[in-house]
Amino acid sequence: MSSLLGQRILLGISAGIAAYKSAHLARLLKKSGAEVRVVMTDGAQAFITPLTLQALTGEAVRTSLLDPDAEAGMGHIELARWADTLLIAPATADLMARLAHGHADDLLTTLNLASEARRVMAPAMNQAMWRHPATQRNAEQLAADGWQLLGPDAGDQACGDVGPGRMLEPEEIVAALTSAPGERGPATGLTITLTAGPTREPLDPVRYLTNQSSGKMGYALAASAARLGARVRLISGPVSLATPPGVERIDVETAEQMHAAALRLAVDSDAFIGCAAVADYRAAAPAAHKLKKRDDADGLTLELVKNPDIIAAVAALPATERPLVVGFAAETQELERYAVDKLTRKGLDMIVANDVSLAGQGFGADHNAALLLWRRADSTTPGCHQTATLTKAELADTILRHLLERLIARQASE
Repeated sequence: MSSLLGQRILLGISAGIAAYKSAHLARLLKKSGAEVRVVMTDGAQAFITPLTLQALTGEAVRTSLLDPDAEAGMGHIELARWADTLLIAPATADLMARLAHGHADDLLTTLNLASEARRVMAPAMNQAMWRHPATQRNAEQLAADGWQLLGPDAGDQACGDVGPGRMLEPEEIVAALTSAPGERGPATGLTITLTAGPTREPLDPVRYLTNQSSGKMGYALAASAARLGARVRLISGPVSLATPPGVERIDVETAEQMHAAALRLAVDSDAFIGCAAVADYRAAAPAAHKLKKRDDADGLTLELVKNPDIIAAVAALPATERPLVVGFAAETQELERYAVDKLTRKGLDMIVANDVSLAGQGFGADHNAALLLWRRADSTTPGCHQTATLTKAELADTILRHLLERLIARQASE
């Protein structure tokens, strides 16, 4: 772990109700030994005053690019050179869009272009705004440009909605800042894409087909991969979990949406982990209006069609685009036989199988045990490792260790 002692952190605050957390964040950064200077957008000042941040940091707060006194000596360039880290918390949807497209129309966006500092942001916005395809594209572009995205968290929002979009708590942001940069883990330089959680297949505007997946295993894997230094993209079905620090999250609802995102991101990934519990079927024609219970009928017949097989589609990519592919098998009987069949039939490199019929394991639980199987170049018999019952975080670390071993072996054979 690195220390913030002596680190020069430029804290950018944009317009959102989460700006009230930025005062506590500034205080924690100072308490950690960092030097902190603050830049606020015009909108941010509607939520919290510059005087509050000045009192907490002991430094004048910058609010305007066109400040005659500061710009007499090209102050924005000096400020950009001063910073070791540019931290924006909260980062609104609007600010993310402007940064992703290279705007420089205020002090904060101009500093982004002028600075070579480490760049970190904590997004905060309404859950629908975060899930919007435009925001997701902007998040992907910012990550590709070198931004580290922390969160957002999921939960109750000031507007009354529930879902992803809450700014991470200041303590979590400080904890993320104290890991890296410069600390290299065994997965540094690798890009790992994962799917997690359930999918929802609409039957009508109020009903859907889904399953009991909580997403905990996939999120634990994403967190573990990020801790090991990888760039992590998490394609998530609807879950009530916080995005692990340093992980890029792409929210989807249906299997078809997850399929499209997986194929788009897999081609530039070193490894793809299909941990999501994808619905096998969807309604052939979801009803436009709520289906009514009929008194003259004892049952209801639904026509279902198959969903795309996401993990098989990724495994079938051309060799020049195909990542190492890891699948999951949730079974209730004959665990090894079904896992070996899936490993072979779908052309996977590795599979993680667990018995979800066992009490305290699998869906929704905090613990799990798994059978890991992988294809070997020198044998038709898969390699095998049976884990003990572990926390999902511990199991994630075990899976990632075996995945990295497979990647090293694959690279050595190329």
